[in-house]
Amino acid sequence: MKNLYPNFSFLVTHQDGNARAGIIKCPHGTIKTPAFIFCGTKASVKGMFPDQLSNAGTQIILSNTYHLMLQPGAETIKKMGGLHKFMGWDGPLLTDSGGFQIFSLGHGSVSDEIKRRGRTDRKPTLVSITDDGAVFKSYIDGGDEYLTPEKSVEIQRKLGADFILALDECTPYHTSYEYTLISTSRSHRWEAKSFEEFLKHNDGAQSIYGIVQGGVYPELRKQSAHFVNGSPFFGIAIGGTLGSVKRQMYDIVGSTVSELDKSRPIHLLGIGGIGDILTNVEAGIDTFDCVSPTRIARHGAAFVYPSSRDNKDREHINLKRFQYKHDEDPIQPGCACCTCKHFSRAYLHHLIKSNEMLALQAITLHNVAFINSLMSSIRDAICSGVFDKLKDDWKYGRI
Repeated sequence: MKNLYPNFSFLVTHQDGNARAGIIKCPHGTIKTPAFIFCGTKASVKGMFPDQLSNAGTQIILSNTYHLMLQPGAETIKKMGGLHKFMGWDGPLLTDSGGFQIFSLGHGSVSDEIKRRGRTDRKPTLVSITDDGAVFKSYIDGGDEYLTPEKSVEIQRKLGADFILALDECTPYHTSYEYTLISTSRSHRWEAKSFEEFLKHNDGAQSIYGIVQGGVYPELRKQSAHFVNGSPFFGIAIGGTLGSVKRQMYDIVGSTVSELDKSRPIHLLGIGGIGDILTNVEAGIDTFDCVSPTRIARHGAAFVYPSSRDNKDREHINLKRFQYKHDEDPIQPGCACCTCKHFSRAYLHHLIKSNEMLALQAITLHNVAFINSLMSSIRDAICSGVFDKLKDDWKYGRI
């Protein structure tokens, strides 16, 4: 794989049990792992300038192939110098393949499907899935769009991200074994086609990840892991919805990682809770991405340490609540982020109630800095051989 990816490398520098710390090198910089990848879905992490992201410790950003192919279009971004220049971010970038959006289009609201709310008020816009690709209705103009493995890679090549993903099909957790088997086999064919397309234009500027699917079925996850292991992808991502409860998700991720080639970076798609990060780092995950830290900020939710929570079942406090109207403390006492240095909970509560844009920007900045600080402490703990203690301190509220 060295000849395929001359400008990329991955090295595990420390290991503590299955948890590992390492370094990923790419044309736009170095990523210390474990790392969190913040979602700039439409070429923007909502409410934040690139230098704010960098100053808050962000190493890498993810953008969305499906959304950018519709608006402004991959060709436009290419003409503007590529995604890095277009969005003003000179660090590492990852683009997804559009596979998760195929799932979203076919099953209505992504969050409702995963959270089992059972809503049916969103009309699915997926037209069809075949072995060649997926046809769906554009949310921009209602026209038919066709996404194939080849087109997904072509779009990502034009966008110019350092890391790209092969196209796959993501299935809901309740999908039958019979269909999941068909879907997993289809994903493998799509991934093989994605890699073939990648090779046609490989100039060393990008690397490609394969994706493990298989739903909630251990046998299919194992088969998919072996497929990806046997293909010359630079990295491996674990995709798909991973069950109806966290314990099932942890079991699926743990058993899948045990089957994977440990010489490659291992990414977990779409997972971003603090407890989820700690548990899955323990299983051997190197990188994560999720919209959660920035999305919950836009609803007034700010991450805090366990000792600062007002509800033990939540990893955040809700600054909309009346109890914070006269609270002089920062979001998290001791936090070094710009928000906590300047603003009290009372002030942020006021901004939210006044519908001021600054509230959502300030809380977003805090959540980004908080997660980056968490990842830094995880790396330090692994390097010092005390990751279990760190995980227990979070679990039992000693932080």
